[in-house]
Amino acid sequence: MSIAFVTGGTGFVGRNLIEQMVTTGWQVVALHRQTSNIEALKSLNVQLVEGSITDPQSLQRAMPEKVDAVFHVAGNTNMWSRLNSQQTRDNVDGTRNMVATAIKRRVGRFIHTSSIITYGLHPERITEKTPSTAAASRFNYMRSKYLAEGEVLKGVNKGLDAVILNPANIIGPHDKRNWGGLIRQIRRGRLPGLPSGQASFCHVREVVRAHIAAFDKGRTGHNYLLGGADASYLEIAQRAGEMLDCSVPQKIAPVWLMHAAAHIYEQVSRITKKMPIVTSEKVILGNATFLCSSDKAVKELGYQPTSLDEMLQECIQWLRSEKLI
Repeated sequence: MSIAFVTGGTGFVGRNLIEQMVTTGWQVVALHRQTSNIEALKSLNVQLVEGSITDPQSLQRAMPEKVDAVFHVAGNTNMWSRLNSQQTRDNVDGTRNMVATAIKRRVGRFIHTSSIITYGLHPERITEKTPSTAAASRFNYMRSKYLAEGEVLKGVNKGLDAVILNPANIIGPHDKRNWGGLIRQIRRGRLPGLPSGQASFCHVREVVRAHIAAFDKGRTGHNYLLGGADASYLEIAQRAGEMLDCSVPQKIAPVWLMHAAAHIYEQVSRITKKMPIVTSEKVILGNATFLCSSDKAVKELGYQPTSLDEMLQECIQWLRSEKLI
């Protein structure tokens, strides 16, 4: 039986990954912070260990010697500038700590969950050969995830056997906040104006299958983009609205209006200290294009792109089963 050490197991992708790994016969050691809600993981046949990716000593205590694989799924997707420092600690320092610990513990293989965001902004469809513009980005999320990949590649130069996966926008079960959050807003009739952007979308089930396949088939030091269905954000909302039998906006919101709303929300947040619903970063990225090719992952990992309807339907079914909509 293969043994894996997994970070981010209480999150959307991590939870799906652990479920899939347990089903396929892996023994899983799942890292969690002291403050994490681990009730869902307790129902799975996994070993729970406490620690933090930003605490090297806790990682050394938590990570077993010579595990077959480390799946570093944990990451900070913040898009509010006031939290940039913590995001850099989580994404860059945390990944550096994970790489160092994995080398010290002599792990078999290191699978790093990155993002399409690390390639930066491009008007055309990106591939793994597209030069990244993220290093000079004004967006800390983009820049920090790019720098995190750099930490993995430094580890490869020191002998770490690592593979990097770059999912696009992920939809599926166990998502309460991201696209699942959008669906919940639609169901409640509280959907604000939608941006003009478009992107590639992937089913979380296929994303985690690609992670597991990367353990056997991924090439050391290589990136694999995971996309599939392409759609505008307006199309996503309209398809979800049809499935829910709810009305949604039929036109995109003017960019100037979204920036004005972001400015107001950010000013209010200076007083409340709570994350604003809309930020200037979300407005800019929401009006951008993030399309990618999955050809390399299909050919080398057996990745299977999924239709948009299937992703949305399964996410909606899960939200209903949890009585969240």
